[in-house]
Amino acid sequence: MFQAFDNPGAGRPPERAQWMALLARTPIELLEPALREHVGRPARWLRAPETGLMMVQGRAGGTGERFNLGEITVTRCALRVEAGAGEATVGVAYVLGRSQRQVHLAALADALLQDPAQQSALNAALLEPVRRHLVELQARRRARAASTKVDFFTVARESAGDGEEDAE
Repeated sequence: MFQAFDNPGAGRPPERAQWMALLARTPIELLEPALREHVGRPARWLRAPETGLMMVQGRAGGTGERFNLGEITVTRCALRVEAGAGEATVGVAYVLGRSQRQVHLAALADALLQDPAQQSALNAALLEPVRRHLVELQARRRARAASTKVDFFTVARESAGDGEEDAE
């Protein structure tokens, strides 16, 4: 679902929907160092971090009729960051879990990425490492899943061969 947002294309700056999808999945270990110098900027809460539940829906086979799968914990917030010269940008973030610090940093990053003067630097310092991290995470998950794969055709053939050896 998120893969369409992970790649802005060659030579194109990421759009807000793309970076928000990345920020929602960015671990706090990547947010903290990338935003360390920006944390002290004056900001005003429009919606302080709050935790709640959201219903997750699924589809049978990925294409079937929707059904309610269950609830997940989500934390959200919105803040206004002064950009200078009397201008301000609003940053919004939603993250899975209860981390108020993580959602605060994601909203701050969203606000800062809306400033064209800071967008390229934050793209290099934050978004590119996040993209690499998510690709590595996906590769590890695929490798772990592939290690549990069973080829039933081979198992059936081996078990048939075992029976023939016992008969001799």
